[in-house]
Amino acid sequence: MAVPAHHGLPADQGVPFDDTDEELSDEQVRELLNEAERRMRAKRATSQANTPRHAPFRLPKLNPGPIANTYLKTEGPVTRLDPAQLINAKDRELASGIKKIEDPIQVRKQKKEEKNATAGSDWFNLPRTEMTPELRRDLQLLKMRGVIDPKRHYKKSDAKSDVPAFSQVGTIIEGPTEYYSARLQNKERKKTFVEEVLTQEAETGRFKKKYSEIQTAKTSGKKAFYKALKAKRKGRVEKR
Repeated sequence: MAVPAHHGLPADQGVPFDDTDEELSDEQVRELLNEAERRMRAKRATSQANTPRHAPFRLPKLNPGPIANTYLKTEGPVTRLDPAQLINAKDRELASGIKKIEDPIQVRKQKKEEKNATAGSDWFNLPRTEMTPELRRDLQLLKMRGVIDPKRHYKKSDAKSDVPAFSQVGTIIEGPTEYYSARLQNKERKKTFVEEVLTQEAETGRFKKKYSEIQTAKTSGKKAFYKALKAKRKGRVEKR
């Protein structure tokens, strides 16, 4: 192996060689390589010695503030979240108890039933009619209200059913101007319409009188009429 003279190495390498184009022996090549390696290591050591050493990197200590400090608990260098501050004792007791899982199908069914239980907000959430014997009699009386007072005329109802789907029973409160003209006294107030009508009938006897007139008209000119006439004649004969 020949090394050109213009590539000549410094004299301090300590490796004798000629400036001629003579081939180097293997021993000389290995010596050159070792010397180059030693020189590189010395240079690296010198650069590391001149470079200032930095302090080890440390994470800054966080300061979450006064609100978060109430939820943190520090034990030595370790900071942990205090579970006792997350929820109160009542909620913790509920969480440790028996949990109820709601069925979504049942929840939808319940919401649908609650929605159908009233007439809606447009109708002031009237509840569905709960039919009772008292309410049934009141509805029948309202249907026949034209018989109670023949001097009043009411419009005929077009409803297919006498029972409304949604209804609510209330009490009429008279205004201050009706105190003497259209006010019911306490003894006249009843729980149902039927009781009020029966009370009025006991005082006037209009229904009983009307019933007698109807029966008299039905029996006029028939068998019962002749029986009554015979009884009347028989009484006259016995008196003679």
